[in-house]
Amino acid sequence: MSIPGEHVGRHRSEQTAEQMVVVRDLARTYGSAAAPVHALRGVSFDVAPGEMVAVVGRSGSGKTTLLNMLGGLDRPDEGTVRVDGTDVTTLDEQGLSTLRRDSVSYVFQTFGLIPALTAAENVGVPLRLRRTPTAEREERVSLLLELVGLRDHALQRPAELSGGQQQRVAIARALAGSPRLLLADEPTGQLDTETGLSVMALLRAVVESEGVTAVVATHDAVLMSLADRVLVISDGRVDG
Repeated sequence: MSIPGEHVGRHRSEQTAEQMVVVRDLARTYGSAAAPVHALRGVSFDVAPGEMVAVVGRSGSGKTTLLNMLGGLDRPDEGTVRVDGTDVTTLDEQGLSTLRRDSVSYVFQTFGLIPALTAAENVGVPLRLRRTPTAEREERVSLLLELVGLRDHALQRPAELSGGQQQRVAIARALAGSPRLLLADEPTGQLDTETGLSVMALLRAVVESEGVTAVVATHDAVLMSLADRVLVISDGRVDG
């Protein structure tokens, strides 16, 4: 079932022949032959450039497995995943590392910030790893903190920030390297409803302002109205 959000008409009209994400016949099974767990069963869908897609389903439905496949953190038993024209399923470890460094970023439920670093330093970590010049790095970090509404919290450490503020830092960090695809796995899972909606609205805004394509996994159907399209996943199958 594909459930359109308020922005779907614009993105459908702007779709190009080259999709940002192309998934075909994706299958992944865990466990033993005697007791297999079919995490994904023949999943196929496309995501257009600049589109924000929500993947909705209960815990254990296959949402995290699907995102892991899109970002090359796990490999399918069958099927293919193409991201920005690259067949992720054929990449070696070096190729996957390059993909995650240059094209794909993650936002996780658990924030994953480095406790000893300030908000600004956490945002700048991907740029340091890429050896971005200091002046360029500082300018990018400042812009991103402004974008997520944390300009005045640049020098605070994670323990000094609320959960919502920490997730905003995590989003800014994910955007630091100007990825083409943003994957968010239950980004509001540790937040209260009001804060979670605020974070989802921020994701919506940064997708548009940064020109990023986003796939967001969530179990909260209330958040679907902020996406361009919703894919419902159940027992490893995607309807939509």
